[in-house]
Amino acid sequence: MNLHLSDKVFLISGGAKGIGGAISRLIAEEGGIPVMIDPSEKEGYALVKEFGQIGAKSLHIQKRLQSPQDADEAVKVALAAFGRIDGVVNNAGANDSVGLENGSPEAFRKSVESNLGHYYDLVHYALPALKVSKGSIVNISSKTAITGQGNTSGYTAAKGGQLSLTREWAVELLPYGIRVNAVIPAEVMTPLYQKWLNTFPNPENKLGEISRRVPLERRMTKPEEIANMVVFLLSGRSAHTTGQHIFVDGGYTHLDRVV
Repeated sequence: MNLHLSDKVFLISGGAKGIGGAISRLIAEEGGIPVMIDPSEKEGYALVKEFGQIGAKSLHIQKRLQSPQDADEAVKVALAAFGRIDGVVNNAGANDSVGLENGSPEAFRKSVESNLGHYYDLVHYALPALKVSKGSIVNISSKTAITGQGNTSGYTAAKGGQLSLTREWAVELLPYGIRVNAVIPAEVMTPLYQKWLNTFPNPENKLGEISRRVPLERRMTKPEEIANMVVFLLSGRSAHTTGQHIFVDGGYTHLDRVV
């Protein structure tokens, strides 16, 4: 299926690795221009080189979105390079395990800000360009916003906020033809997930235990499977889809997980 992304420009926060890297790669394969906002120099450079080998344009902005100014600068760099923005993928974030019992009010506020604030910032500064292109916004959330996890109040509060903003922005931006949707992964193998697995005495046993809980095929979701949905939502092929929370999780969140 041709998604008609040729020469369209998409900002992807955390776009150089994991789920974000898979999204950037698929955009490039479809002829679009991924702008990866990611502090990882090595991974970002490697993707730009990879995309160049297939004749695809791309840009790596080596930046962590820690303040509104960071988002403003990233948008300005993208516009200076390509003159347009056709979509935004809010993806960056990390489960920092700031819980009610093991955290503090200060740590909670910091966690919410670091996982939610830049979602607002990036869209705010990209909005004038998105109005021109009638672009699309995709927020990457998490099943923890729906199921809870335990000992991660800040992260889940931010992820729930992302889902709320998805519906709020979908309403606010209707007059401009800008669509806003959220994709909700569950268990996806990424570098951060592997890092978490490595904290257990036997990571392979833990991985097997988790995989058995996923109803469809008893396996974790692949980053490429998240990317497939995200890029579809960015494209005109999903022209009448907005305000949706779409689960790409092998049935983990809603189906019976009894093995």
